[in-house]
Amino acid sequence: MNFEKEIKTILMSNNFLIYISTEEEERLEYVLKDTINKLFRDKVCSWNFIDGYTNNPNYMSQCIQNPLEALNKIIQYDNEKVKVFFLKDFHVFLKEISINRQLKNLYYYLKKSNTYVILSGMEINIPIELKDYITYIKMPLPNKKEILFELNRFFNQRELNELKYKEIICMAYAGFSINTIRKSLSTLIMKNISIKGVMQKILAEKEKIIQTTEGLKFYPSQNNELDIGGLSNLKNWLKIRSLAFTQKAYLYGIKIPKGILLVGIQGTGKSLSAKTIANEWKLPLFRLDISKIFTGILGESEHKVEKIINICEKNAPCILWIDEIDKIFGEYNTNNDSGTKQRVTNIFLTWLSEKKKQVFIVATANTVSKLPIEILRKGRFDEIFFVDLPNFKERLKIFQIHLKKSRPITWNKYNIYYLSKISKGFSGAEIEQSVIEAMYTGFYENREFTTIDINKAIKEIIPLSTIERGKILGLRKWGYSGKVKIA
Repeated sequence: MNFEKEIKTILMSNNFLIYISTEEEERLEYVLKDTINKLFRDKVCSWNFIDGYTNNPNYMSQCIQNPLEALNKIIQYDNEKVKVFFLKDFHVFLKEISINRQLKNLYYYLKKSNTYVILSGMEINIPIELKDYITYIKMPLPNKKEILFELNRFFNQRELNELKYKEIICMAYAGFSINTIRKSLSTLIMKNISIKGVMQKILAEKEKIIQTTEGLKFYPSQNNELDIGGLSNLKNWLKIRSLAFTQKAYLYGIKIPKGILLVGIQGTGKSLSAKTIANEWKLPLFRLDISKIFTGILGESEHKVEKIINICEKNAPCILWIDEIDKIFGEYNTNNDSGTKQRVTNIFLTWLSEKKKQVFIVATANTVSKLPIEILRKGRFDEIFFVDLPNFKERLKIFQIHLKKSRPITWNKYNIYYLSKISKGFSGAEIEQSVIEAMYTGFYENREFTTIDINKAIKEIIPLSTIERGKILGLRKWGYSGKVKIA
């Protein structure tokens, strides 16, 4: 349901005292005026703390800097002429005892007189004593249709038809207010930036906004190809769902995928998978940094998690990458945190189960021993994949990928068959490190590095599968138990 329909439904359902939280007051007022005019053929009488009442000759300049009097005037006024009152920034006054009491009194009057009062503000929480009297809704940020309307205003039709990335630009502007979109587009037009350069500028602006949110990092979609050696089952699963966030999928009735949990040994490509998915699906990627969520201030950690969830939902469709999710339940699991860890966990798990927005979760973990049963059961994630050490064929592919990066023309001169054979038990990260070590050797000796240099590096590296042999054997036993899919 879009916001205009939601307003109409609330008004027609005999909700006479309504509170709308928003940061876009101007846009809210426009929507209210348009909706009220269509519904009641009437205008909206507005009030703000500085100017008092406006839009009505009888109220001009009345109730200036007096919110209590603004409420009293509603009762005194002949409501046959005005049906809806819009009081701005009223979240500031809700906790004042006189305002609180008068709103309760006003509630009964509004029901009798069939009059509506709409309060606006930026606060989300309504005082508990008013919750039975006030209907609360939140105004969402502009949807795709509204963003496209703004694009139409700034670009002529020919340019817009030629705009190959129109859908992607709409997606990039998700999470921006109308004013921010207009300012951004105005700047781009004034600087005469080509349409192709628009995307980069939008994403740069988005990155600046996200950087102010502690615990969340934004990764713009990359144009270069990212490749992972192996993980064929995971790749196939993702390929089938690659169009799940499109309008075509919605019309088909496809259920939006929730996300995946990747459990496996360090350095096997779990983190790279998150970046690759975002790149392939052309969706913005957000990385959750667990270490920056937990603070010593009571209630602050919970607030941060809720803010991060809110930002992700505002920017939907998007991907939220939670690296090493097992840390939430391990490293920060103490008996002296006043229950913070448990509350954060509950907020997050509830959201995983109930989220409606198009936020695809890619969570990674190095172990399952610290993960609670709740997070492993079906419903939190669509699928759990075990990411094992690469087999021979996968090691061949990984050597090929890393040698192609550094030697795109001469990579096939290296004996990757032999190198893959002697690197059994190596992770993808350890294979990459062996190539890096060989390059250092060749560079130091002022020559091209060779297969022999890589061979030497492999022999000198002690892989994690040797160092943590017992833990990895236990993890592999779980991975091949039939309870999860093999990536």
